Amino acid sequence: MSELLEAAFSTVNIIPTALLVFVMLYWLAVIAGIADLDMLDLELEKDFATASDAVSSVSWFNSALAFFNLGRIPLMLFLTFLALPLWVFSILGNHYLQNSSALLGLLLLVPAFFLSLIVSKVLTTPFIKLFDTLEKEHASTATLTGQVCHVIIAANANELGQATIKSKDGLLLLNVKTSEGQAVHKGDTAIILEYDETNKHYLIEPYQTN
Repeated sequence: MSELLEAAFSTVNIIPTALLVFVMLYWLAVIAGIADLDMLDLELEKDFATASDAVSSVSWFNSALAFFNLGRIPLMLFLTFLALPLWVFSILGNHYLQNSSALLGLLLLVPAFFLSLIVSKVLTTPFIKLFDTLEKEHASTATLTGQVCHVIIAANANELGQATIKSKDGLLLLNVKTSEGQAVHKGDTAIILEYDETNKHYLIEPYQTN
């Protein structure tokens, strides 16, 4: 274990290790409610250039991103599945080549990165259907406004929580926050006020059903 840690934080592997540590800290922040799952999502824009060659370049870039499932799944989920194989390829490659040169380690990252892109595409593809379903649910947010939900993870104006609501398709899981000065706790009931399209969560407030 000590040898693995030493290799991970060596000069030749420090870049993929730093990326892996970053995504691990991010998921810890999500679990703690400090960060949102889609806070760093990419928006694939197609209309920010007018020249024909610029539009072509943007279209090609967006197509490349879409090929690797970016824009269809959260960016940080993609980076997670990219960082892990990149780290493994870097550790194994430098180990078997007995490399201690930072320059060679940097050069080895190029093929390792492209291999990791392919691996991340394969690993993230099963998540596309899940997030497509979630998007369809969000598209019908108007039908949820005014309905009562049940809080399963506490939330307030700053910390994201979760709530469930019954629908004709089954039990829906919603990301929720409250308005300023309000808070809900696990087991509470709340009423859905609106859907925040920008931040991808529902705004709720406490509501007593009895």
